[in-house]
Amino acid sequence: MIRFLLVDLFRLTIWLALLAVIFVPLERWLALRPIKRRRRETVEDLGFYFLSSLIPAVLLAAPLAALVSAAKLVVPGGYYAAVAGLPLGVRLALAFLVGEIGFYWGHRLAHRWPLLWQYHAVHHRPERIDWLVNTRAHPVDFVFERLCGLVPLYLLGLAGTSGTNSLPAILVVLVGTVWGFLLHTNARIRLGPLEHVLSSPHFHHWHHTRGEPIDRNFASMLPLLDWLFGTLHRPKEWPRDYGVNERPAASPVDVRGDLVPADRH
Repeated sequence: MIRFLLVDLFRLTIWLALLAVIFVPLERWLALRPIKRRRRETVEDLGFYFLSSLIPAVLLAAPLAALVSAAKLVVPGGYYAAVAGLPLGVRLALAFLVGEIGFYWGHRLAHRWPLLWQYHAVHHRPERIDWLVNTRAHPVDFVFERLCGLVPLYLLGLAGTSGTNSLPAILVVLVGTVWGFLLHTNARIRLGPLEHVLSSPHFHHWHHTRGEPIDRNFASMLPLLDWLFGTLHRPKEWPRDYGVNERPAASPVDVRGDLVPADRH
C-alpha cells in the first residue's frame, strides 16, 4: 500500500512539473492581471492538487466496479457487444459527448443544491484565478462531479464492461483535467471562432465571477451545452471580480462586478 502511494505521489509530482513548465510561463507572457501569490495560498493549492488527485481515484474504484457488475445483470449482453463493436473513434467521440453532458448537469446541480454547494463553494472561494485553482476543490465535490461524468459512460457501455483500465474513460478524464488547467489560467487567451465549439479561459472565468450574472458557463469543454440549456454568457469583456458571496446556491445575488476592457486584437 505504501509503495503504491509513493508511486502515485511520484507520478503526480512529475505531472505537476510538466504542467508548471507549460502554464507558469504562459501566465507570465499573457497575464490577464497581476497576481501576488502568497506562500500560504501556494501551499494550500499544492495540498488540494495532491488530495484531489489521490482521494477520488480511491473512492471511485469500488462504486464504478459495482455499477458495471449491476449493469451486466439488467442490460442485455447483446447491447454491450454491439457498443464494443463500434469503431474506436466513434466510441471515443460518444464517450466524450456523454461525459460532457453528465458533467454539465452534475456541475449545474452543485450550484443549485445547497448541500452540494457547500462543497463546491471551496472551488469558487479564491478571489483570483490561475491554473492551480483547477484542482482546488473539496474531495466530495470532486468525486460527485467525476461520478456524474463517468456513470453514464459505464451504464451505456462506452467505457467497456470491466470497470477498470477503460481507454475511453481514461481519455475523457485526462483530456478534461488538462483542459481544466487551461480554463483556469490567468492568461488573456481567446480561441477566436473556435470558442463556439470549445471552452476557453475567457468562457470559464465568467463562471467564477462574483458579479452578475452568476451560475453561467457550466460546461467543461462544450459551450454548446450552455447554449442549449440557457446558461451561456459570453460577453467581450473579462470579469474583474472573482470569488463567492456566501449564499444558498439557489438564491439570487445582487452584486455587480466591474469589467476588464475587452481584447483589442
